[in-house]
Parts: sequence; C-alpha cells; structure tokens
Amino acid sequence: MSAASLGRGLRLDASGAVLAALGLLLVALVGLPMFWLGLNALDDRAGGLTLGNFAAVLGDASFREPLWTTLILASTVSLASCAVAAPLGWLVARTDMPLARPIRSLITASFVTPPFLGAVAWEILAAPNSGLLNALWRAATGAPEDMHLFNVYSLHGLCFVISCFTFPFTFVLVANALDRIPAELEDASSILGGGVFATLRRVTIPLVLPALLAGAVVAFLQAMTLFGSPAILALPAGFHTLTTKIWSLFQFPPKPHLAAAAAVPLLLVTILLLRLQRWIIGRRSYAVIGGKHGQPRLMRLGPWRWLALAVALAVLSLPVFLPYAALLKAALTRIPSAPVTFEALTLKHFNFVFVEFSQTRSALKNTVILGVAAATIGTGIAMVLGYLAARQAVRGHRWIDFLATAPVAIPGIVLGVGLFLAYTRPPFMLYGTLWILLFAYLTIELPIAFQQIRSALHGIHPELEEAGRILGASRLRMLKDVTAPLLTSGLVAAWCFIFIGVTRELSAAIMLFTANTKVISVVIYDLNESGDLGPIAVLGLLLLAISFVVVALASRFRTQGPGRVVG
Repeated sequence: MSAASLGRGLRLDASGAVLAALGLLLVALVGLPMFWLGLNALDDRAGGLTLGNFAAVLGDASFREPLWTTLILASTVSLASCAVAAPLGWLVARTDMPLARPIRSLITASFVTPPFLGAVAWEILAAPNSGLLNALWRAATGAPEDMHLFNVYSLHGLCFVISCFTFPFTFVLVANALDRIPAELEDASSILGGGVFATLRRVTIPLVLPALLAGAVVAFLQAMTLFGSPAILALPAGFHTLTTKIWSLFQFPPKPHLAAAAAVPLLLVTILLLRLQRWIIGRRSYAVIGGKHGQPRLMRLGPWRWLALAVALAVLSLPVFLPYAALLKAALTRIPSAPVTFEALTLKHFNFVFVEFSQTRSALKNTVILGVAAATIGTGIAMVLGYLAARQAVRGHRWIDFLATAPVAIPGIVLGVGLFLAYTRPPFMLYGTLWILLFAYLTIELPIAFQQIRSALHGIHPELEEAGRILGASRLRMLKDVTAPLLTSGLVAAWCFIFIGVTRELSAAIMLFTANTKVISVVIYDLNESGDLGPIAVLGLLLLAISFVVVALASRFRTQGPGRVVG
C-alpha cells in the first residue's frame, strides 16, 4: 500500500461527529419545547401529574366557544379556498384565457404578503365606519354614516380575509396537478365520444381530486393555526379563536399550564390532518407509464375568454390589488378613509416611522439579523440533512427525514408556548434574547428548506460523489466541493423561502418577544392595537419591499450550477 493510500485510510473523517451534532440540534429544536409543553400540560403545580388542566380547558365555556369558532372558521376557509382555487386553476392551466401566465405568477407572489398585513389592509378597506369601500358605497348611494356594506370585524369578515390569503395554497396544488395530466387521457375520452364536460367529469376531475382534497386540508390547517388575522379582526369584534385564546392565557395573570393544555389538542389535530393529507395523496395518486407524455390541450373559450380574464382579475384583486392599494393610500394620506386629493397627501407617516418612532430601527435590525441568520443556518442544516436523507448515507436516515419535517405539524403559537416554557428556566435562560426567536424561526422554516433541497438532490446523479469517496474524500468534503455547487439554484431558493418566512412570522414571535427583541411583525401588531394605520402601512410596505428585493436578487443570482449531472 502506498503512503498516500495509507494516509487517506488513516485520515480522520469528521462526518460522523458533525451528523451526530446535527441530530442533537434537531432534537433540541423540536423535542425540548414539546417535552416542556407536555410536562406543563400535565403538571398539577404540586410536583405531580394530572389531567385536571385538560379538564379545565374542555369544561370551561370560555374555551369551548373559541374551539367551535375555530372549527367553523377553518371549515369555511377550506371550502371557500377550494371553491375559488379549482375553477381559477382550471382557467389558468387548461384554457386559452389571456394573461394566464402573469395571473398565475401574481397569485404565487401573493405568498409574500403576511396574513396579518393582509388583515390590516382589509381593515383599511372594510372597517364598518372608516373602511374605504364603505365610504365609497355611502358616497355613491347617499346612505347614512351609521350604515355599512362590509364589516370586517365579524366571523364572516374574518373567514373572507383569511380565505383571500389562503386560497393560493390550494390554487398552486390544483394548477400543478392539472399541468401533470397527460393529454393522451383526455384525447382518448374525446375519441370515444366524450364531450368537453364528460371528459372533465370522468377524467380531469378524478385525477385532480387528490390535489384538491390535499389543498382543502392545507387551507383548513392554515386557518386553524393562524394568530395574526384573528388577533387583528376577531378580538375587536369581541370573540376568540383557539390561537388568540392560548395567547390570552399569557396575559396578566399568566396561566402557562392552561395554555399548554389548550395547545396540545391543537398540535394533535394538526398532526392528524397532515397524516390525512398524506393518506389522500398516496391513496388517490396516479403514475404515467411509458415515459414522456404530451402537453395538455388548452380549451378554446372563444368570446368567453375575456369574461374569464375579468373573473380572474377580480379574484386576484382580493389578495393583491386592493390590499396593496389600501396600504399605499394609508401611507400617503393623512386619513386612510378620506378621498385622495392633493391636499390630503402627506409624508408624515414616513417621518414618524423612520425619524420619530424609536422602535423602527431596532425592530428592522432584529428582523434582518434574524432573517439572514435563520436563512443561512437553516439552509446549511437543510443541505446536510437533505443530502443524508436523499442519499441514505447513514443508518437511521428515515429518522432524519422525520425529525426534519416534524416541525410542519407544530403550529406557530404552540411552538411559541413550548419555547417559552423550555427557555425561561435554567440551564437555558434564553427568553429576552434573539436566540429564542432564532430557534423558533429555524424550527418553523426548516421543513420547507429540507424538502426543497432534498427534491433538488434527487435530480443530481451520485456518481461524482461516489468517485470522490473512492479517492478518499469524506462525505462532507464531497458535499462541499461537488454537490453544493450543483445545488446553487435549490440552495438560493431555500434561503429565500426561509428569509421571507421569518418576515411573515407572527404566531411564535408574539409569544417570545420582549421590549428589546421586537421584530417588524410584532411592531405592526402593537401599532394596530393603538389604531395607527398610517405608520402600519409604511412598515407593511417596507416589509413587502424587503421581501420582493430578496426575491429579485435571488432570481438574478440563481444559476444552474457549474455543470449538469444526468443519470
């Protein structure tokens, strides 16, 4: 054996130690908060265990009402999202409607809008007294000042607003499923005498149904676990959802044991619904046998195509055009509900936010620091974990897959409760620091980055990695020098997803912030409680601008890597 070969054989491979450290980090991020959550839910505050906290939650009418409200809210949003996303996805993916591609892109871009900011925008638009739409209606009809057409401070108003920013999730699933349907199946139906609607009923709908049902579950989960929109719209109306009720238990006097007991059912329901979603997709999926298939045939709408475009633009105005216009008007005028005139224009809200308001700089600094740190660290962790799971590189890789995706089942408000209980006691006294928020963001955003990178890895053949291993390189060395450069596009996408997710997150942050660790989302929520809509609009537009700049820079930076490896 040559000296070089012997040296390679004796070289210390640190991969095992690094992987063990990442495993411990995953356990800490996910397991520790959940352990303390469960322990506090069962704690009788006398050193023993009890189910009394659950009995108190389920037996108290003040808890049962938010539970039923949440179920009504989530069910309504789920049905509304499907009712809007299914026909809109069909128009965009399977017809010759004009501007189909830009409309699809704008609906996808609406993910950038934080739901709590969308709720603020609809406050400006549809508050019963000061809403722009109500003011326009009164001016057009001569209705008295105490009458209104829309009331966003109600359960149906809350369902409407959350649906506006939830249906894009279902739309993406439906549109992608429609794209994947082979044209040959629909052509065969036509050859056998099936008309357009018969083909739609017998071929297209059955093939899209799994994606639609999965989208319904996603919409239900989104509505059930949201905190920001209910806190902004439901609390002023005098009712709670489950998330706002859990948050209220930490107000003075705090009741952490009851909060933990109320959070556990929310966690269990989330896990069950995610399992249901996977079962639906796995049970009702299909596969194309025989290689490539033809592109789907676009249905000719004739003169109806312009009506379809008008409907699509009207739907798109709900999450994009109207909210953005309302935020811009509120930022540039003295009174958001007043008509736009030259005399009404002002920059005082910008001056207040960037000059007079002391919290802006620290909150913006905290948001950027946490966004960059969470995106960078999270992408690095997701890259290593995705590599191990995709390549089945270590024993127990299925556990890595499970732990990396498990946080998707933890609602933000539940994670916030768990982190609060875990890190407000020795030996990990992190409450009051940015570290606890960083842990929250890493935990919440890790699953999407992991899935993104693992999917990208499946498109890279492992032959080059195997060649490097034969020549003596460690797995980590091959990941750094060979695989990572080929993953540039996926890594940049994952980084952007995490950064934008951090700027959108309010549910966990509202449980963990202190006066020195506020982020922009928390400042917006605080300002909303005092009714400062102008400054809120300025901060909201700033948040949107940062997100769009990140996406634009990432789009310029994204490449396909230095080479392409095919199987």
